[in-house]
Amino acid sequence: MITNAEIASILSELARLTVLEDGSPQSFRVRAYEKAARAVEIHDEPLAPLTAAQITKVPGLGASSAKKIRELADTGRLAKLDSLRETFPPAFVEVTRIPGVGPKTALMLRESLGIESVDDLKRAVGDQALRDLPGLGAKTEENIARSIERLGIGGKDRRTPIVDAMRIAQDMVAALEAMPGVDRAVPMGSLRRFRETIGDVDIIAVSEGGSGAIMEWFTTMSTVTDVVGFGAKKSSVIVGAGIQVDLRVMTAAQFGSASMYFTGSKAHNIRLRQLAMDRGWILNEYGLSDSASGDLIASETEEDVYAALGLPWIPPELREDTGEVEAAIAGSLPDLVDVGHLHGDLHVHTDLSGDGRDSIEAMLDAVVARGLTYVAITDHAEDLVINGASRDEMLAQRAHIDELCVRYPDLTVLHGAELNIGPEGSIDYDRDFLAGFDFGVASVHSQFDLPADVQTQRVITAMNNPAVNVIGHLTGRMIGRRPGIELDVDAVLAAAVETGCGIEINSHLQRLDASADVLRRAVGSDVVFVISTDAHDTRELANSMWGVRNARRGWVRRDRVANTWETAEFLAWVASKRGR
Repeated sequence: MITNAEIASILSELARLTVLEDGSPQSFRVRAYEKAARAVEIHDEPLAPLTAAQITKVPGLGASSAKKIRELADTGRLAKLDSLRETFPPAFVEVTRIPGVGPKTALMLRESLGIESVDDLKRAVGDQALRDLPGLGAKTEENIARSIERLGIGGKDRRTPIVDAMRIAQDMVAALEAMPGVDRAVPMGSLRRFRETIGDVDIIAVSEGGSGAIMEWFTTMSTVTDVVGFGAKKSSVIVGAGIQVDLRVMTAAQFGSASMYFTGSKAHNIRLRQLAMDRGWILNEYGLSDSASGDLIASETEEDVYAALGLPWIPPELREDTGEVEAAIAGSLPDLVDVGHLHGDLHVHTDLSGDGRDSIEAMLDAVVARGLTYVAITDHAEDLVINGASRDEMLAQRAHIDELCVRYPDLTVLHGAELNIGPEGSIDYDRDFLAGFDFGVASVHSQFDLPADVQTQRVITAMNNPAVNVIGHLTGRMIGRRPGIELDVDAVLAAAVETGCGIEINSHLQRLDASADVLRRAVGSDVVFVISTDAHDTRELANSMWGVRNARRGWVRRDRVANTWETAEFLAWVASKRGR
């Protein structure tokens, strides 16, 4: 029986490919498919046994969605999706990830120049074949060339942005864990290490009852477009997005050593195997054992294996052989942040922002439900023309927050704004109006192609403004889709210390900005970070887990994250910046 996770994944893919068919991400059908995918994703009861009439009673699902869900449940396929996959294969879809190449432009390039892949696009750019096409020109051609280079996509070693790979992995894991006989399923590899881009998706399923039925189901899932390999221990498939997914079935007794081995990285594993060899032992996916006797020393949990090697457990995000083994031996691994350490969320939108989807009451209810004790409401400011709030709207929201304080006696609500950093470092509103806010996040939302020295001064100027407590999504990047602004990172980090301005670790999987590389550059300094969700609806408040994992990958210590501090300490830090 097809699971809700599979249905949601298929509807999401249908939405993504319909963007190309309709030539717009805002078409009615695209929005309807996206809405249906979200509705299925959050629905607790299985939809496959229901009639079409019963499915339409689920909020967010209409007659058209019900018909498609029944087709999936009855046949295991969706004819419309199969047709779209044939028309828009993964290599062509990848072209649309290049900034400046939207769905309409991609279709024009296909029709005019026969472009079917990023490599085709590279060749066309090299031949200066784009500049004479309608609506493009030499400047657009140059920008596309630069974006391809900076994004690093194309070629044989295709990598997938983490947001896409994580969605596929989560859907697969949910479907696997719904199977009888599967005790748990866990993503491994570079996804578990939380790298920004992923090669293949690796999953381990734990089962004591054999793998035959599991592998049969895995290779015949509705999301599968091709079977690369089938075996009792490992099977590999290609899913609709063109991503390879490898499944291994292990027993619980093997799980610890298997998860270490298949999490990697390769360099980290080599270091561990050397430690084992130094003791006369062998370490592989089946366990840590004595070379001479063959006796098993440890295998069931990662903690057991690391302990046998004389090490504390090393978090997956650190396993890149960049000093973590030495730190573990020395007992100096950083005290990393966990989701449970967060007391506040400092970048939250409501429906006052043009792209916000839930009311302030709904957002505050959800914040309280997550156990937080403070929150900054930061709707877009007026200079963001499409989505920004006017001064009168901000004042009305401030008055409304004052009224709501009675309803949330244990929650400190800061009235803030997400301010826009202009090309010279200016921000929205005048000084007097800005003084009325409790908190300010300032972000770059435009003019991403300015020279690095200009961008650096732009951000540092904003940092010096007393109304700016935090720089949001530092580079403005969208992983695999838009390069961030170029900065002198060391100069920005030094300015953060000098001005007392925090740097946001944006928790959206599309952003993860500041990047782990930037975070690692700050290790040992007095830079203060905040982990914020940038939530635009209540569900996105759960994004904090991704920001935490990015902070861990960047070796950020818990005490350098301002929203792990108790309310009084946090508010004193906010006030010290605004009082400058």
